[in-house]
Amino acid sequence: MVEMFRLQERLNDDTNGPKWRDGVTKQGKVINWKRCIVMETAELIDSFSWKHWKSIAGGIDLENIKIEMVDIWHFVMSYLLRFHSSEEASKMALSTMKTSSIKLPKEWSEADNARLETLLEPFETLMALALVKSDDELYHEELLEQFWECVDAVGMSFDELYRLYIGKNALNQFRQQHGYKEGTYKKVWNGQEDNVVLQEILNNHSDITYEKLLGMLEDVYVTVE
Repeated sequence: MVEMFRLQERLNDDTNGPKWRDGVTKQGKVINWKRCIVMETAELIDSFSWKHWKSIAGGIDLENIKIEMVDIWHFVMSYLLRFHSSEEASKMALSTMKTSSIKLPKEWSEADNARLETLLEPFETLMALALVKSDDELYHEELLEQFWECVDAVGMSFDELYRLYIGKNALNQFRQQHGYKEGTYKKVWNGQEDNVVLQEILNNHSDITYEKLLGMLEDVYVTVE
């Protein structure tokens, strides 16, 4: 757990500058981590066929929901790191792990259309919590508990969250190191987007370390024309 918080801390230092804990980027732009949580959770909800005017068939993109959970985790950690050290935030995260009575189906059925509102409850509750104007420790614990409830509802294990987070963080760091903000980074690698290449590496190396993953990304990137 603490490794993820430390990696997020380093990524924020590299991408946002030294004042991100004060709520501003190195360019002076305001950072609102809780709004980021709200918007990413809204993107997660769009992985459900909730729009009555678009589809009556229903369905769910479970793999994309898991990716969105990892994106939300980036912002939850960043928010907590404004108030706590990596070690303190890690202990709090471990102590607030919670299961959910709601479980998303692995295969969508017609019956699931009727309980869509129930299935969305954990995520809408997380959005509502992120909109609360509070920053005390009790609130931090409540936000974490709801995040873990969402993780469990999705059917993700801690190991899966960790693996996907390590992958996403490594790719973000790799992009920054290779000119992403300057516009010189190549996102398509020999016909595949970089996130697809990343997923292939993760699928083939389930126990890969962060540093090893960065090295493997570099090995592929140097072959890109």
